[in-house]
Amino acid sequence: GKYDLEGVSMYQSKLDKDMRCPIKYWQEIFEGKWKSCIVCVLAEKKTLRYGMIRDEIGDITDTVLSTDLKELLDNGIIERKQYEEMPIRVEYSLTEKGWSVVPVLHKVCKWAGEYYHDMKKDEEEGSKGKECQHLVNWNKMIE
Repeated sequence: GKYDLEGVSMYQSKLDKDMRCPIKYWQEIFEGKWKSCIVCVLAEKKTLRYGMIRDEIGDITDTVLSTDLKELLDNGIIERKQYEEMPIRVEYSLTEKGWSVVPVLHKVCKWAGEYYHDMKKDEEEGSKGKECQHLVNWNKMIE
């Protein structure tokens, strides 16, 4: 049956199975194209309201932004502080766990910037790749 002799389930949840590789945990938290951008923006700006995050990122929809913010909250990457004012003010910032991923994102961004031009055959020979401006600014602040 479903249970072994000690009554422990012989089946693991899909998530437990996938966690055999730590990269799966990363993928679970940062799936989609905007979550890492949200973290980069908050790393540079420290604390932002919803509309300011949307303005910094640019072409993200409200539906995607609110879903991604909720998932980042649920995973302990960001925190949400609500002020009891009228109108209600809500601010988002990185948690300690969120700050711990910023150097990783910086390295990924740097790697992507170096190899981005390899994908673009029509760019000039020897052109530099692109870098995330939020991470560039954050890096200048910590130097």
